[in-house]
Amino acid sequence: MNETAAPLARSNLPAPKAVLELFKPITWFAPMWAFMCGVVSSGAPFSEKWTLALAGAILAGPMICATSQAVNDWFDRHVDAINEPNRPIPSGRIPGRWGLWIAVIWTVVSLIFASTLGVWVLVAATLGIVLAWIYSAPPLRLKQSGWWGPASVGFSYEGLTWFTGAAVVSQALPDPKILLLAGLYAAGAHGIMTLNDFKAVEGDRQLGLRSLPVVMGVDRAARFACLFMAVPQVVVICLLVNWGLLLYAGGVLIALIAQVALMRRLLSDPLKHTPWYNATGTSLYVLGMLVSAIGVGSLLGGHP
Repeated sequence: MNETAAPLARSNLPAPKAVLELFKPITWFAPMWAFMCGVVSSGAPFSEKWTLALAGAILAGPMICATSQAVNDWFDRHVDAINEPNRPIPSGRIPGRWGLWIAVIWTVVSLIFASTLGVWVLVAATLGIVLAWIYSAPPLRLKQSGWWGPASVGFSYEGLTWFTGAAVVSQALPDPKILLLAGLYAAGAHGIMTLNDFKAVEGDRQLGLRSLPVVMGVDRAARFACLFMAVPQVVVICLLVNWGLLLYAGGVLIALIAQVALMRRLLSDPLKHTPWYNATGTSLYVLGMLVSAIGVGSLLGGHP
């Protein structure tokens, strides 16, 4: 009796491998990269702050981003049961309401961890967690909007994590130059998020999700995404020139010119070429982020 009861009890608990899959480690790269840009842009000597930087990177990726993935999978479980039945929750590998409990537990753990890294980090983490929940959870469920959904993700993944990287090593409100860069690259990320919606156009249309490719049509949405990615980078280049960081402005300009060249192919067939552009043009976008961060870091650190 007891021998048969034990395996049954264990089967009601999610396996660690399923929990890790729920957290989607591949998605951690974007916020951790933006966090690194924040650290670099602060100008603080990394050799003196590496433990704080490491803790902040863990907060950005394996904690807050992982929380957002768990929240999203829980509230998308009915859709995933149709489109991706092998996902941990619809497949039953995370049984019952464990998907929700994991999201709640990791929310609390993330905020407790953030509280040890300073008040500004806690503020940013709290805002990021709130956005993660309202992005996926009703009644707001921002992901249903082609405007608010990408904006919230771009703000969280790029802006807030950049802010956090600068705040965690300086233990203060970051310099206005850093806030400008973080805000501009977060705005440009709206275009990247719009491109990500192309892979699910038909499904979104059937489910009533008003992504921009559904609302505008694929071709117009692709042009909009390209414009939304390019304009903030033009402003970044102008700011870097104004701050006397000509070398770094040139680096971002080269990355932008290459992106524009790649955008021509993207726009010829957005549905076909979006995965290719995400691997090429988006990589150049985030490389420009790092170049601009290094430039501002050299200025604020006093070693141009």
